[in-house]
Amino acid sequence: MPRFYLTTAIDYVNSRPHLGTAYEKVTADVIARYRRLCGLSTHFLMGNDEHSQNVYQRAMELGLEPRVFCDQMEQVFREVWAKLDVSFDDFIRTTEERHRVAVTTLVQRIADAGDLYEGEYEGWYCVSCEAFKQDKDLVDGNCPIHHTTPDWIKEKNHFFRLSRYRDRLLQHYEAHPTFLQPDVRRNEMLRLLERGLEDISVSRTGQSWGIPLPFDPSSVVYVWFDALINYIAAIGYGTDDERFNRWWPVDLHVVGKDITRFHAVVWPAMLMSAGLALPGRVFGHGWVNWQGQRMSKSLGTSVDPLDAADRLGPDPLRLYLVKEIAYGQDGDFTWERFEAHYNADLANNLGNLVNRVAAMAHKYRGGRLTSVAPATPVLADRAAELVGRYRAAMDEHQLHTGMAVAFDLIDATNEFITRSEPWVLAKTPDRRAELDQALLEMSEAVRIAAILLWPAMPASCTEILRRMGQADSVDDLQLDRDTAWSSVGRQILKGSPIWPRLEHAASHVVAAAPGGVGASKGANSKMTNETEPVVQPPQEGGDGEAAVTDTAPAPPAQAVAEAEAPRLSFDDFMKLHLRVAKVVAAEAIPKSKKLLKVTVDVGTEERTLVAGIARSYAPDTLIGRSVVVVANLEKAKLMGVESDGMMLAATDPEGNPVLLTLDDPAAAPPGSRVR
Repeated sequence: MPRFYLTTAIDYVNSRPHLGTAYEKVTADVIARYRRLCGLSTHFLMGNDEHSQNVYQRAMELGLEPRVFCDQMEQVFREVWAKLDVSFDDFIRTTEERHRVAVTTLVQRIADAGDLYEGEYEGWYCVSCEAFKQDKDLVDGNCPIHHTTPDWIKEKNHFFRLSRYRDRLLQHYEAHPTFLQPDVRRNEMLRLLERGLEDISVSRTGQSWGIPLPFDPSSVVYVWFDALINYIAAIGYGTDDERFNRWWPVDLHVVGKDITRFHAVVWPAMLMSAGLALPGRVFGHGWVNWQGQRMSKSLGTSVDPLDAADRLGPDPLRLYLVKEIAYGQDGDFTWERFEAHYNADLANNLGNLVNRVAAMAHKYRGGRLTSVAPATPVLADRAAELVGRYRAAMDEHQLHTGMAVAFDLIDATNEFITRSEPWVLAKTPDRRAELDQALLEMSEAVRIAAILLWPAMPASCTEILRRMGQADSVDDLQLDRDTAWSSVGRQILKGSPIWPRLEHAASHVVAAAPGGVGASKGANSKMTNETEPVVQPPQEGGDGEAAVTDTAPAPPAQAVAEAEAPRLSFDDFMKLHLRVAKVVAAEAIPKSKKLLKVTVDVGTEERTLVAGIARSYAPDTLIGRSVVVVANLEKAKLMGVESDGMMLAATDPEGNPVLLTLDDPAAAPPGSRVR
């Protein structure tokens, strides 16, 4: 059976994990669950790094023996990972005997290869990073990550001949273009290699907390050299050759961008020296920032993942981290953004869809759906196309794209319900077969979407699959088999809303701009594309079935009192890039009464925007106007058109958009900054 071995970085236990730490574990868990879904025998390793001086100092502060403190912190970390539904297969601690044996064995092999020598180190050392720093690594004399001044140390060390492996590493990068991803990390390491490598210290003297060097008991193995070896220690290196040979080399190391050098330069060189195979791939993910700053306990910019999970549940948090942060790039977390995406993606969109399908199935067919042959499913081809796109994205660890594709299927299902009008079909006896087919199709599309989202939201999607009549246990799910379109009859189950709407959420405070207003990509098409509430009005002559929804719609933006709007700092406001733009083309978007496709000149390029202003402006009346746009919004796809920015508008008392324009366009040409 094909196998997949996946690891994350192991964590210092001097403090509780924060949301930035949890981000790595959640995204790796999504990868692990996806690989299992694909039928691979998957081994997912996590663990704790306990031989850190930070850990030792924290234990001393608490008056505890280091091992006792580490035992306590193991339970703290396991509690967090359990709450976030992280499905690791093994959890290693660097104080375990299997790790000590592996470290001793590998260090001795590297020494036997002639790659260790004794010398003296003098230079900067950041205690928080547990890493040596060169002058060029510092910013104004401080560590760029922790903003603290490193210590100047001088001590006898044993050194690893890292410089010897520079050319071999360059050759490996050339022969294996995907060895390090994303490309920005690969390029950073290539520049580092091209400049040349310096030998690195692999030991510390005068310390007892650590693993002694096998040939110098007065020195312990430097924490980073020690920590990297956990990846082979956990699968039997030095203790179980058969198991080690089964699982090594690792398929994927998932690590933070700040430790990419250790994993993509130092670790491969260590393995080369010891004669072991290199990892298949290293992925250096970005950071989760808090209001633009890296999450850090020492900087006071951290969020406890248990607080976030307790607020809305672990699955909404997992989805936010995976879907709203492009994997490999930095992302931002605020409570307002988290709650807004919860309402848009889950309460208003997916949760509302699940409720509507179940409500109609029970109202019209008592919950029992039957297939009608030889009808051709309308959604089947669309679902097959999206499953293919999903797999292509997930295979390349583009997790955010995979989740967006799943929501494309949800949007397609909402659009199908609007077009097929089951509430109208139900009133016409001779269209009974059409109603049966429509009900079956919408439930089948929701079932497939739940499978695609299952790696990110395992508990919630398990419940959706149960409601949609999925017969097999989720433990037996197979991506290829279970995402194939099925017209088999099924029993649909009703239930309470999975994600009740947050009436106080920040998503109620939406921008005045009608193009791309407030809601996230993938939100309910009526909310995102038309800027209307999620509850759809009943069709003419209908009985209101289209209005089935979890909760009441959000109030319009005008109803939000100014006092309720959160105050922004000047620095936060300056993160918005407001630019003058000139409209060069505009056209209506088919099947939309409100949206226009607008091309604007922003000074350096032309961009396409989608704006909900069609009820106030004919396309030809816009050409030549100077408007104000938000130029640094994430791209969003609305009604099949990608929108790269947002046009600003106010609303009149009737709720119609009124564009913000310039008194003197000649004085502020396209591209001018609006402050």
